[in-house]
Amino acid sequence: MTQAPEIPEATRRRHDREIVALAVPAFGALVAEPLFVMADSAIVGHLGTAQLAGLGVASALLTTAVSVFVFLAYATTAAVARRVGAGDRPGAIRQGMDGIWLALLLGIAVIAVVLPLAPGIVDLFGASTTAAPYATTYLRVSSLGIPAMLMVLAATGVLRGLQDTRTPLYVAVGGFIANAVLNVGLVYGAGLGIAGSAWGTVIAQCAMATVYLTVVVRGARRHGASLRPDAAGIRASAQAGVPLLVRTLSLRAILMIATAVAARLGDADIAAHQITLSLWSLLAFALDAIAIAGQAIIGRYLGAADTEGARAACRRMVQWGIATGAVLGLLVVAARPLFLPLFTSDPVVRDAALPALLMVALSQPICGIVFVLDGVLMGAGDGPYLAGAMLVTLAVFVPAALLVPVFGGGLTALWAAMTLMTTVRMATLWWRSRSGRWLVTGATR
Repeated sequence: MTQAPEIPEATRRRHDREIVALAVPAFGALVAEPLFVMADSAIVGHLGTAQLAGLGVASALLTTAVSVFVFLAYATTAAVARRVGAGDRPGAIRQGMDGIWLALLLGIAVIAVVLPLAPGIVDLFGASTTAAPYATTYLRVSSLGIPAMLMVLAATGVLRGLQDTRTPLYVAVGGFIANAVLNVGLVYGAGLGIAGSAWGTVIAQCAMATVYLTVVVRGARRHGASLRPDAAGIRASAQAGVPLLVRTLSLRAILMIATAVAARLGDADIAAHQITLSLWSLLAFALDAIAIAGQAIIGRYLGAADTEGARAACRRMVQWGIATGAVLGLLVVAARPLFLPLFTSDPVVRDAALPALLMVALSQPICGIVFVLDGVLMGAGDGPYLAGAMLVTLAVFVPAALLVPVFGGGLTALWAAMTLMTTVRMATLWWRSRSGRWLVTGATR
């Protein structure tokens, strides 16, 4: 960040209130999302091992397919927040509708690919002969809900841009409850088995999309915004999303490479890696909540042409990220003896996971800076830089990770490479924040 005087106490308190008001509900909504898969797993698990294995393969594919399009939420949040900051609420909602229409089109395209190719996709990911039919069934049925899932992402971005993270929390909690009830009723009550679980998820996601659309449509009518698809607007939303798609794919590649390397280290190491990665992902929710607040707040400030406000908010959120990361790191260190027994009783796996968890703990303040600045630059619409920075990070991480087994390094060395990856991300994002080049004002970037 560029040099600036100390933030006045009153300003700091105002930023704190804004961050908390946006981040806390966002955190709740983020935590609710993986509960869908957990509920499905708990219900399907009682059908049999083959069904649970099939669900594991299919849900991983589905989660990956949807997470690739997370730019629908990020890009929409930034674009809508800018319009809000500029005082153009009808334009903000119109911009959000472009994102929702884009989500619908992408969802239909994904269905067109997944439905006919589901058996081949399942086989490609190594499902066993007993699990493959269940995985195929679940993937085909659940793919029908992908348009709704993507529309939920885009509509969530609309509401975040409108500085509303409470409604997404309520919708996420309601969707989780509906999903659990529907799954029990369809899997066991209707006797549909794993297909019932998939249909329950589809119905819950469609219900969530309906609620979001109702909220957005009401806002559009109240402010006189058009709901019709606009080809130029949809194209602009897609163009804004491409750099964020590159960023997301690069990050997914890093995580996949790390898992592949861990698998080559041996069974104990890959088991310990999965435990470590699951904790790392859980901690990311807390930091991502601050990043979401950053997207909404920074977009609004820049839309209002308030660069000083954007700088001050950025500095305060970085302080929040560092403090939150430090607290999370200390919690990891303190909770290790309690956390590991939840996942394994194998002392070899525990011994491999302990030092890796220490690496995770030490890296949390760095992660705090990374997540916050990532959100700040997304809110500024600085997608092309984020894409380039992540490609640089990927280029540094790949050789570092691949050299771990070559030199006989273990899981701790792999997580040292993960920490290097996070540090490179921090350096690139910190340099950009200090340059001030992200401070582009106006209703559109």
